Amino acid sequence: MIICSGLSKNFAGTQALDDISLQVRRGDIFGLVGPDGAGKTTLIRTICGLMKPDKGEVRLLGCPPGAQDKIRSALGYMPQRFSLYGDLTVMENIIFFGSMYGMSKKVIIERAEEILTITGMNSFQGRLADKLSGGMKQKLALTSALITRPEILILDEPTYGVDPGSRKEFWKILYQLNQEGLTILVSTPYMDEAELCRQVAFINAGRIKAIDSPTGLRQAFGHQVLELCLDSRDPAILNDIPGLLDISFYGYKYKVVVDNVLSAAEIIKQHLQQKGIDLISMRVVSPNMEDVFVALAEEEVAKWNMQ
Repeated sequence: MIICSGLSKNFAGTQALDDISLQVRRGDIFGLVGPDGAGKTTLIRTICGLMKPDKGEVRLLGCPPGAQDKIRSALGYMPQRFSLYGDLTVMENIIFFGSMYGMSKKVIIERAEEILTITGMNSFQGRLADKLSGGMKQKLALTSALITRPEILILDEPTYGVDPGSRKEFWKILYQLNQEGLTILVSTPYMDEAELCRQVAFINAGRIKAIDSPTGLRQAFGHQVLELCLDSRDPAILNDIPGLLDISFYGYKYKVVVDNVLSAAEIIKQHLQQKGIDLISMRVVSPNMEDVFVALAEEEVAKWNMQ
């Protein structure tokens, strides 16, 4: 459905995309994940044909993005920022957007009511877009992107800044659409959303560092993770222990990434005894996507430092 081959893009000496190749298959929910400034938006705009690469090519349904007759209605695009009209109602926005594709008002309304039912927005048809919550604005933008019944839906950080409840609801809608046959490419800075994708590409500094399923990425992590509960709330209490690859503190627990659980556990116990800190519990846990991407990002930083 989407094939990118050797895409590169430079902005005033900054390499936004660096020889990127990837493939999104029919029926995929493909996640593009990375920190701010990693190149996610540049890549998505290039795929949509809104930006030309310096090198490489894009194929959507076998055609370049500029092949408007075939691609225009087959592609639904939802940009990062809400781009509809705040002084128009929900339905007026949808009618305006659909009319840009040459659709009749009757067809637009019929399709809009169907999509608004899916998104739970039917009762808000007469509300001004400026009066919608952040989550509802994103649903309106999604409805507009779906009005042509596209085969491919591309979303650029669609839940950024949206509350957790609305994010969860939005992803339920994406899953329903995917089950109905829609192919989805979505960028996100949230690691829990990466877990929901069938395939994930991690991008950093304009380069793809890894592409696999969430399960495959976790299996390739290469380290072990310990979760500790201590009689301490000091986030730096473990910082002086040698051999710990990464330490994080959340809630009332510490997460430690190590190469060898047995030796690390012994060193941690000795360190805590010397500090007079009680170890309440320690257990091995499975790495999550955040652990994977932190490790990938640190590998990238280490390579840059060696150059």
